[in-house]
Amino acid sequence: MSLLLTKARQKCQDRAASISTGASEQLGAHISDLLERLRDRAWRVTPQRRVVAEVLDGEHVHLTAESVHCYAQERLPEISLATVYNTLNELVAMGEVLEVQTGDGPKRYDPNVTVPHHHLVCTNCGTLRDVLMATNPDVELPNGERFGFEITGVDIVFQGICPTCAKHNSSSSQPPRSSRSIPS
Repeated sequence: MSLLLTKARQKCQDRAASISTGASEQLGAHISDLLERLRDRAWRVTPQRRVVAEVLDGEHVHLTAESVHCYAQERLPEISLATVYNTLNELVAMGEVLEVQTGDGPKRYDPNVTVPHHHLVCTNCGTLRDVLMATNPDVELPNGERFGFEITGVDIVFQGICPTCAKHNSSSSQPPRSSRSIPS
């Protein structure tokens, strides 16, 4: 294996491991809610599709296609990135997975389509969380603001700095100590 390919694989594994979703612990033998929904729809469950669905199982799972691929390869080493992308695109088209765009970064995939929610993303590290709005979860666009559009969906992404990044930023952005005292 070439050094470049080895580095690329390590980068992929490091990136997948850095996402704090707990997805790797959830890859057990149980059948996910997503997989059950897909079987109810008579979706042909191949080994590759099953692994992708199992990787996406869990609360607050918002993986990139590359991360899904890395986790899927732990279970099915021969799965290709193209197969992962094709499966994710099919799941999105079926409405069984949401595609979440959080800015300049890669798209994320969210299997939580059964509970209305929005998203919260850290603009520093990219951590993405589901936000269940206790008050008025259904945002409505007034008729006067629709400009003739038929509204088919809403995608709200709140942006901010997560506690870990805020803590890191506050400790690393301390102003340098001066030998001069500042008059009060």
